[in-house]
Amino acid sequence: MKKLILTAALVTLPFTAQAANFMDAAWAKQACDAWNNNATLTNELGGDWASNDGGRGYKMIQMYREQCGPDSKVQLNISNQDGKAICTYGGKPDGKAFDKSMDYIMYATDEDWVCMGEGRFGCGAMGAMTTGKLNFDGPKMEAMGVMGPFNAFLQLTGTIGGEKGACN
Repeated sequence: MKKLILTAALVTLPFTAQAANFMDAAWAKQACDAWNNNATLTNELGGDWASNDGGRGYKMIQMYREQCGPDSKVQLNISNQDGKAICTYGGKPDGKAFDKSMDYIMYATDEDWVCMGEGRFGCGAMGAMTTGKLNFDGPKMEAMGVMGPFNAFLQLTGTIGGEKGACN
């Protein structure tokens, strides 16, 4: 009986680690961890991109689902650490003011987040921004200079999982 209970617990463990809702605070924490395990993001966004933080010590990326509205934003803080872009926080917004010259706010419909997360044709960073699938505020020229890592970030959003029905 103990083996059966242990086996059942181990089988359900991967599912219980997933975020309850897509783009809630738990999801953002998992996205932060996934960022730090993605060599494209940590290596290619370190240095100039991550250092553009206005002396605050981090850039913020805020995201939300269009269906849920801007009050449901989650936030990732990205810091330049020894030339690497390291996510140091994932969760609810920390209350610091958004600075359009260094920070990013992104939102899309659930359907478009899925498309971008799966990396489907027309849903890469450039395609998503030009077709309006991804609504974006922040330093656009800076983002244009890091399209490869930006694509990796959009695809990362599809690896976290989470229920898309309920809003946070």
